Amino acid sequence: MPAPDSEELTLTRSRTEQRLERPRLWRVLLHNDDYTPREFVVLVLQTVFHLGEAEATRLMLYVHNHGIGVVGLYTYAVAETKCAEVAAAAEKANFPLMCTIEPDEEGDMEGEPN
Repeated sequence: MPAPDSEELTLTRSRTEQRLERPRLWRVLLHNDDYTPREFVVLVLQTVFHLGEAEATRLMLYVHNHGIGVVGLYTYAVAETKCAEVAAAAEKANFPLMCTIEPDEEGDMEGEPN
């Protein structure tokens, strides 16, 4: 039995809310060159980025006409992996096809045709 003049001890737990932030996205960019055949670029877009033939052809033509194009938005690790896959395929086929990544600032796909 507690003493009459002692205060009752109450334990409370504070609940902190954790908010998870979305990971930063990175743009995967494909660069045009004068040596890599268009058919090879379409094949890479189909195999590495899982695009259909029509979408891969459209994107290849965009890159060909504009010099560079956004292939997709991914987390850093996925973007790096996609670029490594493109580089490996290009090296194996002896083509200078180049793929790079850059941070996506606004989440828009600037440089990507509609």
